[in-house]
Amino acid sequence: MTAKATKTTKPPTRLDDESELRRWTPQEVVDKRLLPYTSVRVLKQKCYRRQVFHHNDGGRISFTPADIRRENERTAVIPAAA
Repeated sequence: MTAKATKTTKPPTRLDDESELRRWTPQEVVDKRLLPYTSVRVLKQKCYRRQVFHHNDGGRISFTPADIRRENERTAVIPAAA
């Protein structure tokens, strides 16, 4: 077997582990355009109604990278077959 034929996977680095622990506030999510919402108020209302994946830590809404990925997958539009 050649080196090209074998796929090597790199072990997760410390930076990857720390990035999974990052949490964003609704204001940061809207400012960075991580979700398709342009208003913090609308995003918070959707969270209160449990329509958006989020964490409610001590009564404060926060978003993890996993929450952002799950919400983007949920709202993805599948292209119509040609």
